[in-house]
Amino acid sequence: MTASKQKIVPNLWFDNEAIEAAHFYCSIFPDSAITHTTTLHDTPSGDCDLVSFSLSGYSFMAISAGPLFKFNPSVSFMVNFDPLQDHDAKKRIDEVWAKLSEGGKVLMPIDKYPFSGRYGWIQDKYGLSWQLILTDPDAEVRPFIIPSLMFVGDVYAKAEEASDFYLATFNDSKRGELVRYPAGMEPDQEGTVMFTDFTLEGQWFAAMDSAREHGLAFNEAISFMVNCNDQSEIDSYWQTLSAVAEAEQCGWLKDKYGLSWQIVPSVLSEMMEDNDLARRDRVTQALLQMKKFDLAALHRAYEDR
Repeated sequence: MTASKQKIVPNLWFDNEAIEAAHFYCSIFPDSAITHTTTLHDTPSGDCDLVSFSLSGYSFMAISAGPLFKFNPSVSFMVNFDPLQDHDAKKRIDEVWAKLSEGGKVLMPIDKYPFSGRYGWIQDKYGLSWQLILTDPDAEVRPFIIPSLMFVGDVYAKAEEASDFYLATFNDSKRGELVRYPAGMEPDQEGTVMFTDFTLEGQWFAAMDSAREHGLAFNEAISFMVNCNDQSEIDSYWQTLSAVAEAEQCGWLKDKYGLSWQIVPSVLSEMMEDNDLARRDRVTQALLQMKKFDLAALHRAYEDR
């Protein structure tokens, strides 16, 4: 529920550390700030803190809503350190790695790899996963932070199909790189996706397949909030994306690959950031009764009509 121009905003579900974690991330990345905090009252999880924040110009939202979901590396955030844009990129990547490592868990050590002179994959002390990479100066420029989806388990080998589906669903979309696994990289099958990136609504995402036994899957700990201009847009995304009826609640849905989305009206951010507590509480209670959001009903609750 951020007032950002960013159409798709990652939403992070914490037990009770959302505000603490947002401050931690803002202390690590340059040009970062908390943009708004509020509390939702009388939800099924009790009182829930909501925090909107920006990391190097990329918007996130986080909620403290109890220990229902845990982060795992099926969704991570790639951080691109570009030597052409930052002459100290190699020093900077090590500084960020050191801070994210405090109390965290190394998934791939920071080191030289065939695809990068400096790369590492870390799960921070809150469980959120980050891939830090020193980018190739000769490659096409990418944004600093990019959400990355790893297709494993039941959705292994679906990265290309899923990204095609998302490209067809969202506007201002295009495929970037597409690198397939060659023969001899078992357990990964030849031809599946080693790496691809693509834009949705002009925002970059990345995806990969992994056949290794990870024991994890997409869940609600990380969802992608789509800010919609009107009811028609809400209806369209809902009809296209929702594939798990029992997951539909309060604007949330799951697609056929298990990824969670929140389809919300853009105006909801203004409603939830209103200084009038009674208005916020009325809107909260109204949306808690909804599956797909009814924009007119939210307006009625906001205006107490």
